[in-house]
Amino acid sequence: MVTLKQIAEELGISITTVSKALKEYPDVSKKTRKLVRETASLLNYKPNSFAVNLRTKESKTIGLIIPVIVHHFFSSVIKGIISQAEKKGYLVIILQSDESYELEKKQVDLLLSKRVDGILISLANGTGDYKHLTDIIEQETPLVMFDKIAKIVKCSKVIIDDRKAAYNATQHLIDIGCKRIAHFRGALLPQNSIDRFLGYKKALLDNNIKYDPSLVYVNECGDMSFEEGKENARQLLKDHKDVDGIFINTDLVAIGAMTEFVKLGVKVPEEISIVGFSNWFMSSVISPSLTTINQPGYDMGKNAFKLLYKEIKAKKQNKLFAHKDVVLETDLIIRESTKTLN
Repeated sequence: MVTLKQIAEELGISITTVSKALKEYPDVSKKTRKLVRETASLLNYKPNSFAVNLRTKESKTIGLIIPVIVHHFFSSVIKGIISQAEKKGYLVIILQSDESYELEKKQVDLLLSKRVDGILISLANGTGDYKHLTDIIEQETPLVMFDKIAKIVKCSKVIIDDRKAAYNATQHLIDIGCKRIAHFRGALLPQNSIDRFLGYKKALLDNNIKYDPSLVYVNECGDMSFEEGKENARQLLKDHKDVDGIFINTDLVAIGAMTEFVKLGVKVPEEISIVGFSNWFMSSVISPSLTTINQPGYDMGKNAFKLLYKEIKAKKQNKLFAHKDVVLETDLIIRESTKTLN
């Protein structure tokens, strides 16, 4: 690699002058600064980021751990994070836990060993122990959680009001005349899965509809997959032929269920109305199009990084940082998969 010494020797000036010229110090003449920049470019000089990091005690990198990368919601979150990180000169190391608690722990250890300036994380479905998260805090590495969080971990968080969103989704099914409403819950453990279930249940009870636990379908693996939707749809038809509405935890599962209903000759929404969650782009192009909760992934990513950056900056300045919860708004998008019953 080309060094400052080589540039200095090429121009016959001191290393200090080269360093100052590259940093645009005013005590170096414009002519010299221009000459140094041109020579550095000609020699393909790249600053030694490792040396800079040692001097500034910053790596200018942050870690991002998400359950799955290919999911529409999380890909939107990533875009939001990167859009802000680039503005502040940060590199984002993206890791996928694949919904595995054990892998998530290893990834946290890896990021800490790399001395990242901060960590953003959405928990795996299998995460029930939070020691690896408290380790981050104990090492004084800024931490921000988003979407799938642990309420007892003391750090900043960016979320939506999952209970309210699920309540509104279920209320819509009730408003169009549904009486037997099932819920495809996904995994038991994640906080957002718990809150969406509680929102569903409260909407039923507020409308004097008896809660029936046999109408709630749980996937122990927590895949939230297209195949899960198909399997749940088949099982639902075996168990409850009188169901007229379903609130489903995520759009991908909902589309899987709709596909299976079509295959089995069940008409959506004439016989069963369906509401999904997240507003995946496929939700608007399938037939019938899917009524869903719009979950602002891009804004969640932007807000998560902004919170992390504020904490990183406060740490650098030896200032106290008050943890903050940011709750983003959601809205119900009504499409063709729900219809008022006659």
